[in-house]
Amino acid sequence: MAQLQPLDLNDIKRRMHGAVATLKQEFAGLRTGRASASLLDPVTVEAYGQTMKLNEVATVNVPEPRMITLTVWDKGTVAAVDKAIRNGGLGLNPQVDGTLLRIPIPPLNEERRKELAKLASKYAEAARVAVRNVRRDGMDYLKRLEKDHVIGEDVHKKQSEEVQKATDAEIKEIDTALAGKEQEIMQV
Repeated sequence: MAQLQPLDLNDIKRRMHGAVATLKQEFAGLRTGRASASLLDPVTVEAYGQTMKLNEVATVNVPEPRMITLTVWDKGTVAAVDKAIRNGGLGLNPQVDGTLLRIPIPPLNEERRKELAKLASKYAEAARVAVRNVRRDGMDYLKRLEKDHVIGEDVHKKQSEEVQKATDAEIKEIDTALAGKEQEIMQV
């Protein structure tokens, strides 16, 4: 039977932080009524016989708060980029001018803002669940280590407190990120 290894607290923290990083990436894709280059991150383009990210076929710029511009590198992919943005589910309609696409960002109405705030809350709750699952894994592993007499009760208690401290810190970061995103969405 394999020897149990001591709990790697850094691994637990890394996994918890991964959930927070994923949340922040999801938040970046939520439209807030202001132009942001990350708004187009989920858009993929069918070009050169494969699916590519938008930033692999064009340069993305944000010249003003309500406008994104794309400079497509290959004239042959302009139509594909235009189509990908229109069909991307973001409610954006690019205006094509040669290899330049101007994408005006329409203001959000109150109903759409509330929907986006709910979606942000849903993303945050999924991140909290992921962090709690990592905590549960760590706590279960500590119980197993104590049961198999690899660590004593005092070490188990001390490491459990460290796992809980890491959990609390990540949950606080999630709550702070959510509050910031909700404020950004609801700003008129």
